[in-house]
Amino acid sequence: MANPFSLNAKTREAQGKGASRRLRREEARIPGIIYGGGQAPTMISVETRELAKALENEAFYSHVLSIALDGGEVKAVIKDLQRHPAKNVPTHIDLLRIDDTHKIQMHVPLHFLNEDKCVGVKAQGGVISHQLSEVLVSCLAKDLPEFIGVDMEAVQNNQTLHLSDLKLPEGVTLVELSHGPEHDLPVVSLHSPRGGGSDEAATA
Repeated sequence: MANPFSLNAKTREAQGKGASRRLRREEARIPGIIYGGGQAPTMISVETRELAKALENEAFYSHVLSIALDGGEVKAVIKDLQRHPAKNVPTHIDLLRIDDTHKIQMHVPLHFLNEDKCVGVKAQGGVISHQLSEVLVSCLAKDLPEFIGVDMEAVQNNQTLHLSDLKLPEGVTLVELSHGPEHDLPVVSLHSPRGGGSDEAATA
């Protein structure tokens, strides 16, 4: 694909498990659905190889996608992706139509930056523990971030960063924090290695 955030789709008529199995086996296509945006759901299919290739890009999961469908274009985001339990290949995709006026909720990955420079590790012997790898954000489609960076350089040993410590792009909010301060979950923490105290005592 020339655009890594585009996908070619076709409408499909046949529905049901049997039709979906034939679609995957005989036509090498994955069934799916586009819904939302005040319009009726549309049953679609996409080429297995094209979808699998696109899914190799982490940003594909949290980007607004351009879906080429029946000579037109639909803007959508991935809301659900089902995979084969053993083969881990996609078996069904759910897409949500978006527009420029309604906020959407999407899971966005966290990227932990400067861990190799973290003072709590380099100078204080701490160990980094990640509690979260992604967060649920609410924003307009135009403001949807590819990821949210967590700068670890100045984090001290025995320090914990929470959701409220994250620096968010303009127009982006965290859904979890909208439920109250008790939902300010830990994101990443530093702590001394287990058994470190006992080893030091034994050496002394």
